[in-house]
Amino acid sequence: MKAVVQRVREARVEIDAEVVGAIGAGLMVLVCAERGDSESQADRLLAKLLKLRIFSDEAGKMNRSVQDVRGGLLIVSQFTLAADLGGGNRPSFGGAAAPEEGRRLYDYFVQKARESHPVVATGVFAADMQVHLVNDGPVTIPMQMS
Repeated sequence: MKAVVQRVREARVEIDAEVVGAIGAGLMVLVCAERGDSESQADRLLAKLLKLRIFSDEAGKMNRSVQDVRGGLLIVSQFTLAADLGGGNRPSFGGAAAPEEGRRLYDYFVQKARESHPVVATGVFAADMQVHLVNDGPVTIPMQMS
């Protein structure tokens, strides 16, 4: 599984001008299931995400996790993270999991996140979403579990 994690001051997802998920300070997580991924990759990605020390401590060093600061998680499905540009200028998404499998793994990831963390909001799988965020830092981290 792949993810792009952004430390945010706030973030929200809208569909047809209606907010479907929002958090204050925390992590905006764009997540993509790829062909061959399983619950094992989702579990490892979530474990790493929850312990990722990218929030500042009293000395200003990135030394705290989203759990330490009690921040929110906004988890949004993003199959385009599987883009392959090797064949030219138009991306190929053949590496993304099939839609049914992608939804299953996304739902699994969200369920496990909700079991492990108190503040979890989401987008809607396969919907046309508008994502609004204030990136804090900016801090943006790509992650991949294979």
